[in-house]
Amino acid sequence: MSNLPARAERRCHNAVNPLHSSLFFSPDLGAEMAKIGIEDQSAVYFATRAAALGAVGAGTVGATFYNFNPALVARHVPAVWETASPDVVLGARLRAADTTLRRLLGEEVIASDAMAEAARLALRATEACTPHARPLYAAHADLPVPEEPHLAFWHAATLLREHRGDAHLAVLLAAGLDPLESLVSHTATGKGMAIRWILSSRGWRRTDWEAGCDRLRERGLLADGEELALTEAGTALRAEIEEATDRLDTAPYEHLGAEGVERLTELGRGFLFTAAAAGAFPASATGRG
Repeated sequence: MSNLPARAERRCHNAVNPLHSSLFFSPDLGAEMAKIGIEDQSAVYFATRAAALGAVGAGTVGATFYNFNPALVARHVPAVWETASPDVVLGARLRAADTTLRRLLGEEVIASDAMAEAARLALRATEACTPHARPLYAAHADLPVPEEPHLAFWHAATLLREHRGDAHLAVLLAAGLDPLESLVSHTATGKGMAIRWILSSRGWRRTDWEAGCDRLRERGLLADGEELALTEAGTALRAEIEEATDRLDTAPYEHLGAEGVERLTELGRGFLFTAAAAGAFPASATGRG
């Protein structure tokens, strides 16, 4: 039985993870990756997120990322490692994280006691993360912790994100949702990415999307009609998916304790609001359109 308030781990994740994720929307990442010869947007994403795994092939990236079209992955992996090795990519990624956080948060926040405190709390939470059946988390856990607090915080946020993400994929698999069904049902909750963004970034066609919708309707999870809406059963399934993910992701936050989780959530939200106000996230990425 958890000693944390209900959904405390999810609230903390939702406060901390977006600041990590802002890197993938940052022009600074594209600039750093271009310096090492990687310019295609999809190649940048695959390389920067998979580099901790080493020079893996398309099968490994497709499996651990889950919801990308395998054909899109194979277009860039493993060829991207011929342009730049994983170690070179990791160096570029960290430089981009540094530039991005300084630009979004400002030097005063970067040098603040609050940032140092957030780094300490987030790193303490990661002490209870477990590597078994969590390949993306385990690969990132092997990386050194950066010395500067804002980069240590970003590193810890990466670990917490991938720890939860690996668990989430296991839950999706257990729920019988394939990659497209996962994307469709999440977008139908109103909390997922916009359809146009998914199709362009994940490499799927509109016909693929519609086929995923049809499969969910056949299972009674998606309502009939043009509007993307979950049925009562679909809403219940998505709620159970989140609850099951919470259960598999409790350990880091239990380790941190209720007071630490509350404080990390507070600090993370403050950083997030500042970053969002500075234009960290494109409006076109969210919604149902």
